[in-house]
Amino acid sequence: MRAAHVAAFLCLVEKQPSDWKNAGLMKYSGLICIIHFFLKDSVMISANIPQTPAVKNEPINEYRPGSAETLALQHAMDQMSAEQVDIPCYIGGKEIRTGQVENVVMPHDHQHVLGQFHNGGAQELNAAADAAIKAQHDWASLPWQTRAAVFLKAADLIAGPYRNIINAATMHGQSKNCFQAEIDSACELIDFLRFNAWYYEQIMKQQPVSSPGVWNQVDWRPLEGFVTAITPFNFTAIAGNLPATPAMLGNTVVWKPSGTQMLSAYVIMQVFKEAGLPDGVINMVAADGPVAGAALLPRPELAGVHFTGSTPTFQHIFAEVGGNIGRYHSYPRLVGETGGKDFVFAHESANPVAVATALSRGAFEYQGQKCSAASRAYIPSNMWNEVKERLVEDIQSFKMGTTRDFSNFVNAVIDERSFDKIKSYVDFAAQANDAEIIVGGVCDKSEGYFVEPTVIVTSNPEFKTMREEIFGPVLTIYVYDEKDFEDTLDLCDQGSIYALTGAIFAQDRYMIAHMSNRLRNAAGNFYINDKPTGAVVGQQPFGGGRASGTNDKAGSALNLYRWLSPRTIKETFVPPTDYRNPFLG
Repeated sequence: MRAAHVAAFLCLVEKQPSDWKNAGLMKYSGLICIIHFFLKDSVMISANIPQTPAVKNEPINEYRPGSAETLALQHAMDQMSAEQVDIPCYIGGKEIRTGQVENVVMPHDHQHVLGQFHNGGAQELNAAADAAIKAQHDWASLPWQTRAAVFLKAADLIAGPYRNIINAATMHGQSKNCFQAEIDSACELIDFLRFNAWYYEQIMKQQPVSSPGVWNQVDWRPLEGFVTAITPFNFTAIAGNLPATPAMLGNTVVWKPSGTQMLSAYVIMQVFKEAGLPDGVINMVAADGPVAGAALLPRPELAGVHFTGSTPTFQHIFAEVGGNIGRYHSYPRLVGETGGKDFVFAHESANPVAVATALSRGAFEYQGQKCSAASRAYIPSNMWNEVKERLVEDIQSFKMGTTRDFSNFVNAVIDERSFDKIKSYVDFAAQANDAEIIVGGVCDKSEGYFVEPTVIVTSNPEFKTMREEIFGPVLTIYVYDEKDFEDTLDLCDQGSIYALTGAIFAQDRYMIAHMSNRLRNAAGNFYINDKPTGAVVGQQPFGGGRASGTNDKAGSALNLYRWLSPRTIKETFVPPTDYRNPFLG
């Protein structure tokens, strides 16, 4: 029984003749009660919020040497490296090739060309926005579970036949080792798609109470217009999630991926198309950032921006939207996760080996190219020697090289521009009087963009590499006198404009509580006795405050609410026919 049918019956019941009860015909009142009871159950059935498949985090393949999954992934890598792909723009379901091409290369072997992608300009970007606007009515009109089913199928495709393909694309195109690719492009993207469908189900179930004679409902609508999704190179999962989340909720999207992530972006579009995504729902256009901003941000139909990238870029978007605020049909939703200068803070009661391990993993996995990577650390002097010994030992044991060799822990940084920026920080530290490089420091871009994992120790808590985001394998440590613990907590809290992730280490439970309170606003994702990276969908929703973004927590229902515009509906079955209220006598 549909909701409209139920409403008709309820209206009929509310219109029962007033003289039934006056005539003492109680049997009719009983019938009314039976109908109410029946219809109450029918409403529950008619709402019929389908239950999404049971959700749990995708199991992670370990890729042990010689294992079947290792051999299969290496085979996929070999096939992909022997081919070259031609990556178009996708606009309204059509493949558009502009002829304005850039090469897709391996960062760890930049002479190896994997293919080319076609850049779009203002014409293609506006065509993509037009296609999104054209597609929205039909897409939004589908039952919510029909839209969710597209992305649930996409998750199963990634978990199955596309797993090695998307991992190989991430390893080749973004220089991630097998494990970093697995937890990102396979597991996290699968988790985003499945958990978001489950969150959507929970949201749809949220309905208001109704009073006698009234039926109250909430219509969870998508936004009006199109959403722009701007995604980074460093996480394939983010690149897939930022356009997919608004789309699942009935929005249509113009997606601008990073030019250094185009190979895995191409795989994501193939997956979405095979999963049955209708034409025009997600339109992918590679473009220079300023070109995309100039074309899309002034459009009156802009409904929102879903962004992950640099802080200056997001601040520019905010300013542009603010400057155009009078043009829009509605106030655009701005959701952004930006930079970080993420910390590890150790108390003297901490386990030095655990601290060193958190630094070696938190700072140098994926070459430090994570928004959450440990970039600054505060270590008490009475444990520094032990932490230093273990940290240097760990780093010196790292193998660095191509992603095809699964024994390499460290690979290349993403491109030459990034390499040059990171190297400038390393060179600055090497020449400074108040800092010392204790391990690493070698940079070589002759074959690939390789930067050795580098640890800088400074006596100056305001040192440049303690404050500025580097986005590379560079960790700066300030060794503090344990007697200055409280003051150093202030240095940590105030030492950066960012507040994305942070970790504290202590065995003393009083100190854990104290440090957590003192650093409450210093990180949106806070870790106790663990590295500040590795947030898991459904377990640690991700996002930070201050200059790190809007803290809308990808991986939770909080992010989904940003792409919905609820409509409250009140239906009165028998409207009053006399304005007089009882107080008038």
